[in-house]
Amino acid sequence: MARETKLTTTKGREPDSSESVSVKTVSPPIPQQLGPLFWDVEFRRLRWQRDQDFIIGRVLAEGGFQHTRWLVETAGRGAIREWIVRRRGRGLSPRVLRFWEAVLGLPHRDVSTWIAEQMA
Repeated sequence: MARETKLTTTKGREPDSSESVSVKTVSPPIPQQLGPLFWDVEFRRLRWQRDQDFIIGRVLAEGGFQHTRWLVETAGRGAIREWIVRRRGRGLSPRVLRFWEAVLGLPHRDVSTWIAEQMA
C-alpha cells in the first residue's frame, strides 16, 4: 500500500511555499524470513528502494503466503499489478499468473496471451 508522507518543518508545522523541505525516504526493512528466497545473492545487501524490482519478482515467483503478504503490505496491489503487466508475466509460472489474475482482476485474455508466449 502506498504510504502517505506528511511534510513538516522542524517546528512541527506544515511548510509554506517559501520554505525548502528535505524528505528522507525510509526504505522498509526486508524481513529475514525472505532470506531463503534470495539464496543466490547477499541478502543483507538488498535494499527495498534500490532492489524493489528484483525483490517483487522473486517474491512473486518463489514466495509463499507469508512472503506474499509482506509484499502486498509493502508494495501494494497496484505496484504488483504494474510489475506483472509491464513484464507481460515473464518470470512467473502459469499457476502464479492465474493466481494474480484472480486476486488483481487482470484481464483473462491478457494472462492467457502471456502464458502462451512463454510456452512458445
